[in-house]
Amino acid sequence: MFTPWMLLVDVGLVSILLLLGKLLRANVRFIQKLFIPPSLLAGLAALLLGPEVLGWLPLSDNMGTYASILIALVFSTLPLTSRRHEAEGEKGSVGRMWAYSQSGMLLQWALGGVLGFLVFSLWYKADPALGLSMPAGFCGGHGTAAAIGQSFGQYGLEQMQSLAMTAATVGIIASVVIGMWLISWGAGHGKTSFLSRYSDLPGELRTGILPKDKRSSMGQASFSAISLDSMTFNFAIVALIAAGGYGISKLVSHFWPSLMLPVFSCAFLVGLLARWILNRARFDEYVSKPIVGHLGGAFTDYLVAFGVASIKLEIVARFVVPLLVLLAAGLLLTLFFVFFVGARIHKDYWFEKSIFTLGWFTGTMAMGMALLRITDPESKSRCLDDYAFAYLYIAPVEIALVTFSPMAFASGYGWHFVGFCFLSGLAVLTFSGLKGWLKK
Repeated sequence: MFTPWMLLVDVGLVSILLLLGKLLRANVRFIQKLFIPPSLLAGLAALLLGPEVLGWLPLSDNMGTYASILIALVFSTLPLTSRRHEAEGEKGSVGRMWAYSQSGMLLQWALGGVLGFLVFSLWYKADPALGLSMPAGFCGGHGTAAAIGQSFGQYGLEQMQSLAMTAATVGIIASVVIGMWLISWGAGHGKTSFLSRYSDLPGELRTGILPKDKRSSMGQASFSAISLDSMTFNFAIVALIAAGGYGISKLVSHFWPSLMLPVFSCAFLVGLLARWILNRARFDEYVSKPIVGHLGGAFTDYLVAFGVASIKLEIVARFVVPLLVLLAAGLLLTLFFVFFVGARIHKDYWFEKSIFTLGWFTGTMAMGMALLRITDPESKSRCLDDYAFAYLYIAPVEIALVTFSPMAFASGYGWHFVGFCFLSGLAVLTFSGLKGWLKK
């Protein structure tokens, strides 16, 4: 029987593995070269040492539930940390980045759906929705993998969690291994504009440890600790939003049982409402965006660790052949899109912007930034600036894909969802052509 003490043991054991993962990242050159995050190392270690393989660590079987709660907390922080931007500089570069990223994301989801029907359904007689584990893990990373696993779990497809987490893990490793090879190829063929050698990268990027002169504050305190600690206040706001999202999800499913909204989506909506109320009441100045951002980062670290540790190897082994076909096809076609379209849509620094997109299309944003830092150490391409503006319009689409795909497949409209993603991706590319953003 699960007790709160089991939660403490799980968190304590994973925390030890996170610290050991950080120690390895700071001292092992091989891990530094692959930019493997300590959270992924901790998750893999927990999977190996836990009850799923060796059984040396007394971890409970509730780690998948932890991932579902943590992703709700992560999405609760997003509305509080986002800022409204006014596009600066050349608007065309932001538009190109939006069209490039948005179309690639939609087409990757369409590809996953098609392969789900062709590989999982026809060949393996399994649910075609399992094909969505590839785009959820690749384009979304472990966070989206946990979200879509929780969403499909409500409809009885528990296998999605393990397959999506596996796809996210494979994606992170592939993004760096393939990315580093492509950088070497690009430098040798004159495709890069300003290339930095690995040995020239600053120590904090390789080890992840900031020197004293580069450390910054994690946020200002809004209250005196004698009344209420500022960390308590900010965490309480985030926890309240997540709990509100859970309440709305349960309320909707009570009155409309066929409409099971994911908790993380409801939490995001509650977060938007909370931000509006705080702004109207002029209490938003007491919410520290840096502190909330760091809380989101901490939730994400534990999410990755618990998510990877919760992978059911029996499920992965059962679907290993179609999963390998799915991931291989996803990698190849994503590579083709990233560089074929990237070379034609970006006005300048196409290789740098493409290698960044490869990182987050198959791994995480951190992987994309690591690859970009090697090819553009001084950020002269302004790739991240363009992406920051473009993502304001990409994020709602990503949330909608994860929210409504389970409903579509559970209701028998899987092909309609796949067709919508495919046609929408083509529509964005067509719009780019009409705007003159695509060149030969």
